Amino acid sequence: MELIHRGKVRDVYADGPDELVLVATDRVSVYDVVLPTPVEGKGKILTQLSRWWFEELADIVDNHVISYDDVPEEFAGRAVRVQRVDIIQVECIARGYLAGLGLESYQATGSISGVELPAGLVEADKLPEPVFTPTSKVAPEDGHDEPMTYEEVAALVGDETAATLKDLTLRLYGRAAELAAKSDVILVDTKFEFGLTPNGRIVLADEVLTSDSSRYWRGEDWKPGGPQKSFDKQFVRDWSKTITGWDRTPPGPEIPAEVVEETRARYITLYERLTGNRWE
Repeated sequence: MELIHRGKVRDVYADGPDELVLVATDRVSVYDVVLPTPVEGKGKILTQLSRWWFEELADIVDNHVISYDDVPEEFAGRAVRVQRVDIIQVECIARGYLAGLGLESYQATGSISGVELPAGLVEADKLPEPVFTPTSKVAPEDGHDEPMTYEEVAALVGDETAATLKDLTLRLYGRAAELAAKSDVILVDTKFEFGLTPNGRIVLADEVLTSDSSRYWRGEDWKPGGPQKSFDKQFVRDWSKTITGWDRTPPGPEIPAEVVEETRARYITLYERLTGNRWE
């Protein structure tokens, strides 16, 4: 296999012309900066959670997964063999609650990605209905992803593809939020990536609904008006904000042992609550 890309948290290997092996590492990134301290076992936890979600959502849209077992032994448990597809250059984000960059945009403009929202909403409020708030896809070395309106997506990929992306994003979010709610977990927002197969079919790609790509809250603690108890990377982001003098550029700060352990514990708790399986 040939290493063709090393991302912030994942390595991508080519295995022939038609297949890739995606390997999740234990690296952690915040604000597009990879921190020097890994979270042990993170790659396996996220890979197995993504596997569960791909299986749960397979009736909505096909995905690029070939096998979780046919991977090199040294990557077992944290890798997936996938069909090589042409990734559509839009981050397809669905939001059901007001948080993160969505909250910042709403406070500044009353809208997110051109979607107007009711006045008077506060942090952690549930939106009247989930909204499609896409962004561009920008390599970290080239800058940051930027919000896109639906019209900008249509101009980039065409009306038919844009409509399909929006429909799939909202349907996938709706199913996932419903399943999460059964475990008293709130799926706040998430991003999906889609790719085109050689025959032009749109499939779900990358990873899906992990604690790195999604925001999850404890349902039993939900109370709009401020920050919530999370099961995702927000815990590390919040810790990083306490580092005096760090300007969110490399090199990032070392993560204290207690923050590493709490992060890992939250990831495991989410996996167990959603899947009903005990993490071994």
